[in-house]
Amino acid sequence: MDSALSDPHNASAEAGSPANGTARPPSTPEGIALAYGSLLLMALLPIFFGALRSVRCARGKNASDMPETITSRDAARFPIIASCTLLGLYLFFKIFSQEYINLLLSMYFFVLGILALSHTISPFMSKFFPANFPNRQYQLLFTQGSGENKEEIINYEFDTKDLVCLGLSSIVGVWYLLRKHWIANNLFGLAFSLNGVELLHLNNVSTGCILLGGLFIYDIFWVFGTNVMVTVARSFEAPIKLVFPQDLLEKGLDADNFAMLGLGDIVIPGIFIALLLRFDISLKKNTHTYFYTSFAAYIFGLGLTIFIMHIFKHAQPALLYLVPACIGFPVLVALAKGEVTEMFSYEESNPKDPAAVAESKEGAEASASEGLEKKEK
Repeated sequence: MDSALSDPHNASAEAGSPANGTARPPSTPEGIALAYGSLLLMALLPIFFGALRSVRCARGKNASDMPETITSRDAARFPIIASCTLLGLYLFFKIFSQEYINLLLSMYFFVLGILALSHTISPFMSKFFPANFPNRQYQLLFTQGSGENKEEIINYEFDTKDLVCLGLSSIVGVWYLLRKHWIANNLFGLAFSLNGVELLHLNNVSTGCILLGGLFIYDIFWVFGTNVMVTVARSFEAPIKLVFPQDLLEKGLDADNFAMLGLGDIVIPGIFIALLLRFDISLKKNTHTYFYTSFAAYIFGLGLTIFIMHIFKHAQPALLYLVPACIGFPVLVALAKGEVTEMFSYEESNPKDPAAVAESKEGAEASASEGLEKKEK
């Protein structure tokens, strides 16, 4: 069958032909259904759990887990930066040896993957440690300047349990580095996606619309307008996509005919869905209407992407279908409920912004003063 390729950032597709030019046997309908069903499930997991963890992250006080807030200016520049990065990779692969570039990228993502996977599994692994486990607290602090001008560059808090998780993640990292096995690739990919949804926060719905709208155009242009994305996808060897073999039923774990989904198709809509969950909570109605609506819209959009790609046998820019669904469905619900104003006026402050920190402190002091006055009365 004809094959298409996913781009490393966004489009979903099947893997291409083997490098030696030999033809692969056609994938069975069962194998194709299993592959795309698995990709859909793997895409939903980091969005769902990442959104839940983003709520705790927004409320957290640990400096090592502070979210990175995306402003409207960041959102407007992101498609331009992504385009420059994509074009730069394309030129690098055209000019320099693909082998050496992928070696450097493998080492880079080896380190990032271990840290991301360790951060992902740490909350789950904590439940398996015995109560008498000798858990010690550590802090990695790196500052610049002195006195009043001292500025924190790195402030990371961790404990012995985190070090154990780091060791387990390192085993997966070595496995990926030596074998490039698709399971190790997916473990890193899921970790990157979940961390992205958890730690990247949009400050409001308007910013989310700007970001998704810009990447909507970016995706269409680079997939349909040029061969840049497809070329980079063929050359780029890094865990920036989820893969699942379509010939798993025939070849088992040694299967090599993969369907792919770029992490951008998970993280970009995911951070918008996570924002809507935090908006749901801010309404204090004990319902998650907008979260579940956008989550269902994501399933619909990704399912439609897979269907269109399977019919036309061509790589599809997944955001072409995901963006209208993930924005349109919640807005329609807001219109029906009369909450459009509340949705677009909802604002999240940047926890790293000095003004926001000062405002938070003033609010806390005011609340404490009021409480003290009530006790005195």
